[in-house]
Amino acid sequence: MQDKRPEGIKRYDDPAGGWGALKAVAKTLAHQQVVAQGAATLLKANQPDGFDCPGCAWPDPKHTSSFEFCENGAKAITWESTARRVGPDFFEDNTVAQLWTWTDHKLEDAGRMTTPLLYNRSRGRYEAIAWEDALDLIASELNKLPDPNMAEFYTSGRASNEAAFMYQLFVRAFGTNNFPDCSNMCHEATSVGLPKSIGVGKGTVTLEDFDHCDAIFSFGHNPGTNHPRMMTTLHEASRRGVPIVAFNPLKERALERFAAPQNPVEMLTLSSTPIASSYNQLRVGGDIATLKGLMKMVFERDDASIHGGGPGVLDRAFIAEHTVGFEDLRKEVEVTSWDSILDVSGLSLEAFESAADVYIRANSVIVCYGMGLTQHENGTANVQQLANFMMLRGNLGRKGAGICPVRGHSNVQGDRTVGITEIPNVALLDGMEKAFGFRPSGDKGHNAIETIEAIADGRSKALVCLGGNLAVAMADPDATFAAMRKLDLAVHIARLRVPSSGTPGDNPVSHRGPNGRRCRCDGLRPR
Repeated sequence: MQDKRPEGIKRYDDPAGGWGALKAVAKTLAHQQVVAQGAATLLKANQPDGFDCPGCAWPDPKHTSSFEFCENGAKAITWESTARRVGPDFFEDNTVAQLWTWTDHKLEDAGRMTTPLLYNRSRGRYEAIAWEDALDLIASELNKLPDPNMAEFYTSGRASNEAAFMYQLFVRAFGTNNFPDCSNMCHEATSVGLPKSIGVGKGTVTLEDFDHCDAIFSFGHNPGTNHPRMMTTLHEASRRGVPIVAFNPLKERALERFAAPQNPVEMLTLSSTPIASSYNQLRVGGDIATLKGLMKMVFERDDASIHGGGPGVLDRAFIAEHTVGFEDLRKEVEVTSWDSILDVSGLSLEAFESAADVYIRANSVIVCYGMGLTQHENGTANVQQLANFMMLRGNLGRKGAGICPVRGHSNVQGDRTVGITEIPNVALLDGMEKAFGFRPSGDKGHNAIETIEAIADGRSKALVCLGGNLAVAMADPDATFAAMRKLDLAVHIARLRVPSSGTPGDNPVSHRGPNGRRCRCDGLRPR
């Protein structure tokens, strides 16, 4: 049978982590020509006197080891520390049309740009441009706009707090609140949905709570791929007998079995630890049906307990003291048929029975979820039903229990904290007026979706991206690419922090035939 795997993807039957992860890190260090420097930098990752890894947002333990990084984090730090460079000759040898056929990994692997670049449409190539000329060009094009609201200013979690603060200050002084942000796609559902359900738009647990939980439910995320440092926590929980119930359409190796690189026994014996006690491959889009099925099973077990003379399985004291709307929720769940739940979720009745057994037996449950739940048409409803599920047995506000949204970048929340928002509140406007002597507009700006719609409709003509690539961050890149071809100005700025060398840089990213001026600048390079 012909192997149809994508380029660079090979069959792998071993556990996640272990020697495979160490081999990948060593290969990356050697290839990027930063073996000695890179190894020293890695030892500073996630340390009290070091820096936060750009790989993911998993928190640091209070008592860190010497190795608080994972394969993904090591690769991210190494790519930012790379000695590989691409100068103007690289772009003379490679047209944008040619670069468009390269994989993201191959583009990243080429190295850092050494100068700002301007797209020459007639030649189909990026060409070097002086810093002063690049900045003058950008300012000139922005100042030509009849209305500041015809410009969009994107940020991602790859921008530092300091850069993001200065960015939003500049944009508000320019005269718009158009701040499409990676948070719009990643965890907007959390920040919008959870406050309405539990009064807070972020996680309710600390890392130490995982030491006290009796069960972990995992929805819509692949920790071994997207936040591997979480695997240390799951590995420890599994080894002390905590059941981990996974719900995800995709089966990921790390949630099946994991070899901890810092566990000498597993490394020496080539053994591993099973992680998920049950793995439920629900249908794509079947999350609400799955959560309703879990709640329906809990209600049925509660009825059975009471009819048998027992106390029931619901935490009635918690529900009475801390919740509203319980009877409405129960009625909605009870009128939803099992046939409908099983059809939409794609799971069996036995799967719901098994998961409900784990949930009811546990005194303290933590539920973790990722963008499989939030970057979704029903994202807000998903997280709210998740909160409903947790409140049935009072799994909020106590040790070892709560909700754990897992972010993709360590600084997604940070950008919002320093003012990156399309909906400025009065406190922000008052503070900026007091500190800087001008009062920004309080009008709502564009979020990520509204930005693409405005560009596609011709209402916005300029886009500046700080620390990320909006075109590939959107859920529908084809629609985004088509819209971006209509822009008169597109600027991409990436300030990549390299703690050991202090030499920021940028990574080459190609664009399909743009209409207007495309300028790529790396950040804050000393002249």
